Amino acid sequence: MRFVVVADVHLDAPFAWAPPESARHRRLALRATLERALALADEVDADAVLSAGDLYEHERATADTAAFLVETLGATSRPVVLAPGNHDWHGPASLYAWARWPGNVTVFTEDRLRPLALADGLTLWGAAHRAPAGTDGFLDRGFTVDRGGVHLALFHGSERGGLGLETSGKLPHAPFDATQIPAAGLHHAFVGHHHRPAAQPWHTYPGNPDPLTFGEDGLRGAVVATVDGDGAVDRAWHRISVTEAHDLTVDLTGCASVTAVRARVAEALAGREGVARVTLEGELTPDVDLRPREDLSADALGLAALDAVVVRDGDLAVAYDIAGLSEEATVRGRFVRRVLAADLDEAERRRVLVTGLRALEGRDDLEVP
Repeated sequence: MRFVVVADVHLDAPFAWAPPESARHRRLALRATLERALALADEVDADAVLSAGDLYEHERATADTAAFLVETLGATSRPVVLAPGNHDWHGPASLYAWARWPGNVTVFTEDRLRPLALADGLTLWGAAHRAPAGTDGFLDRGFTVDRGGVHLALFHGSERGGLGLETSGKLPHAPFDATQIPAAGLHHAFVGHHHRPAAQPWHTYPGNPDPLTFGEDGLRGAVVATVDGDGAVDRAWHRISVTEAHDLTVDLTGCASVTAVRARVAEALAGREGVARVTLEGELTPDVDLRPREDLSADALGLAALDAVVVRDGDLAVAYDIAGLSEEATVRGRFVRRVLAADLDEAERRRVLVTGLRALEGRDDLEVP
């Protein structure tokens, strides 16, 4: 059998890093991504579409979200199976409980693995988070399969070992060990929660299919999983996102004006689509004032193909000639000499020098990156 598997779509995500209009566009892009997952199921003639949790965000979901999901999932002739996660947990007020789901949609509702026969000899075991936190591991309760055939699992949880919870920034919701999967008699588990894709011997994390933030790595998308009669699983990732997220560093060394900065940033972003985060670094001449960051927005730069540009400061420095200034017989020179003689680390010394020199020039942009 063949399945299309998605996880962590996060419909209605806030995208707090983006301007309001751009955030709205990003949320619409997530809907388009889900539609493309269903189109992929048609393309590969999948037997079912599986969602391993966090399909939407409970606290931000609206009646419009429910209407979109009911209409979109009901439009396919294929079975759709949903396993609620910690963000779209199943409760009395959740969309899973009150939306009028079409007949082809099955929602797992219990916080323990329950069977769903997808074909003769193939059982899908699924479970739901019933709260936003504190869900126990679905494989920690002595679970074992109770029938013959091929057994798959669908749930939202944290693998304790290989992905490194301590560095992922993800809380250990419904934790499990990879070895628990075969020990329970399962052939494979399709799991959500970790946004970084992973193809492990006993389980698969599809990863979030459309960018939710910057710095995401790994091939994301929907997984087309083909399950053989002996339970062996072949996996292939297919990109279904409608947006790219670019992470760029732009060196501003030598830029003597905001106009020059804008030109350099625009050059680095030329030809790109989607959203971009630009980290600024290098040595700026003292006269450059980068405070009005709207000057570096996608609209201001004339980059119509980019929905949003997020700018942050990296290793930026001001190119004052400190050695030359220290030799001046002026108040400015005396200030520089006193700071150079002070017991400061280099980063603090630079901040004090730049702030003081700007103040002596009568400027009000005293904050130093």
